[in-house]
Amino acid sequence: MQERSEEQIISRLFELENEGQAERRTELTGERFLSLIQDPDSGRAYVFMHGSDETEGAEVPPGTEFWDYPTPAEAGRAYDQLLAESGTAGEVVEEDSETGGAEVRDRYSASDEDPLVSDGENEETDAST
Repeated sequence: MQERSEEQIISRLFELENEGQAERRTELTGERFLSLIQDPDSGRAYVFMHGSDETEGAEVPPGTEFWDYPTPAEAGRAYDQLLAESGTAGEVVEEDSETGGAEVRDRYSASDEDPLVSDGENEETDAST
């Protein structure tokens, strides 16, 4: 198997995270994220720390780092250690956040498309029928 460059690994980790493949994910202060990811293609496990991707993949966000481990258990221990260090430093915003990785999603994006989401306008007319 051909060795991947650092840029290729970072690109792959963003891809996996955006596809919802992160086993664990924590939002940190400063719009940064800490993720635990196993690449199903290589079998390698990674701890991935990065900021929000404002360039849609054109540039790697400043401060992006990853650590590569041969097993998910080793990566999990490293993730827990980094999470504990971040917690001690007061940097944890939300553990196992659902914000979608490097993509920034609008908080209300599904509300116009979801028939179960009420906007409050039809509540009075529904009650009078």
